[in-house]
Amino acid sequence: MSGHSKWSSIKHKKGAADAKRGKIFTKIIKEISVAARMGGGDPDGNPRLRTAIATAKAENMPKDNIERAIKKGTGELEGVHYEESVCEGYGPNGVAILVDLVTDNKNRTMAELRHAFTKHNGNIGITGCVAWMFAKKGLISFDKDSVDEEKLMEVALDAGAEDISDEGSTLEVITDPNDFEKVKEAIDKSDMQYIFAKVTMVSQNTVKLEEKEAEQALKLVEALEDSDDVQSVYANFDISDEIMEKLTS
Repeated sequence: MSGHSKWSSIKHKKGAADAKRGKIFTKIIKEISVAARMGGGDPDGNPRLRTAIATAKAENMPKDNIERAIKKGTGELEGVHYEESVCEGYGPNGVAILVDLVTDNKNRTMAELRHAFTKHNGNIGITGCVAWMFAKKGLISFDKDSVDEEKLMEVALDAGAEDISDEGSTLEVITDPNDFEKVKEAIDKSDMQYIFAKVTMVSQNTVKLEEKEAEQALKLVEALEDSDDVQSVYANFDISDEIMEKLTS
């Protein structure tokens, strides 16, 4: 299983270096609204909404914004009707790209994404062309130098984690999505500090990119994420720490 969570580490490093964060509230509000519409407005009985609210709070979103998004989702307030969709395609060197969408106009959104793929040496594929390469998993990442590996294994596995993956400078706890909150709660109680914790899509294999292709791939991801309708972008490429540091410095 080692290697399949590389993209999440790249995404975290990229996000930490990315100054274009003005659109994040828009994306979180959409997720809260959709989660509330799909599973109800009570976070205690709606794990997806609970996760979205936690994300909003981590980004310091005002409480009023959160409550308004929930009410729009449940229909208590008038709002735009969003639909979820997935776009699949390929980037430089044939890397797999999976894009989660929440949009009120799929035709407009797909036109935007098609332009982004074409401009950055990629192309949109047919439904199912790359989705099979990814699996939804809970992922909790730790700096290897700041955590006791034996303690982490004991706590995580006892709580129901599937695996602990050594990714060089980090350790990744992998869980079934349904067990993510339980494992995260056990780790929180142990006072071990993680880099990030989320339910995400992890790839079954990775494609190593050199500097030129890595730069193209990151620009493609950035162009896709620039759309307000794109919630998440997943990819199966791997970039060395040295190249990543050079491209994001």
